[in-house]
Amino acid sequence: MLWRRGNLTLGILLVTLAAWVVFEKSGYTLLSLVSSVLLLLNVILFLWAKSAAILNRPAPPLPELYLSEEMVNEVGAFMRAHVNDFLSASQDIAMGRDARLFVKVAAYLLLISVVGGLTDFLTLGYTSLVVVLTVPALYERYENYINSYAITGFRKMQQLYVKFDAKFVNRIRKWILERQKLS
Repeated sequence: MLWRRGNLTLGILLVTLAAWVVFEKSGYTLLSLVSSVLLLLNVILFLWAKSAAILNRPAPPLPELYLSEEMVNEVGAFMRAHVNDFLSASQDIAMGRDARLFVKVAAYLLLISVVGGLTDFLTLGYTSLVVVLTVPALYERYENYINSYAITGFRKMQQLYVKFDAKFVNRIRKWILERQKLS
C-alpha cells in the first residue's frame, strides 16, 4: 500500500502541495499550464530538429507515436459499454423505475453541489489526496482506539434510535392505525 512507503507518500504530498501553492498564488489554471508546457516543448523540439539539420547532427530521438486499430477498438468497446450502462441507469431514473437509484444519485449530486460551493476544484483535489494518503496510515497506527470509539458511538446511536423510535415513530404508527380504523 502507498501509505506504507513513507518517503514516496511524503514526496507525493510535497509535490502536490507545491503544485497547489503555485496554482493558487499564480492564478494559473491547469489548462493554461499544460498548454504553456506543451508549447515550450514543441518550440524546443522544433528548434532542435532545425539546428540539427543545419549542423549535420542527428534529429531529436522521438518514439514512433502510433495507435493500432486493435487498441482503438478495445477502448471504444470499453467506453461504449460504460456509456450504455450510464444511459440505461439514466433512463430508469427518468422513467421512475428505480426510486432507490434516484435517491442515491440525488443525494450524491446534492453533496457534490454543496462541497463545490464551499471550495474550488484544485483545493478539493489536494485535500482529497491528503485524506487518502494519511487516513489509512493513521487508522493503521491507532486502530484499537478508533475501533473502541466507533463501537461506543455506534452503541450511543442505537440508543438514540430506540428513544427516537419510541417517542416519534411509534406515535406516528399509532396515529396512522387509528385513522385507518376510523375510515
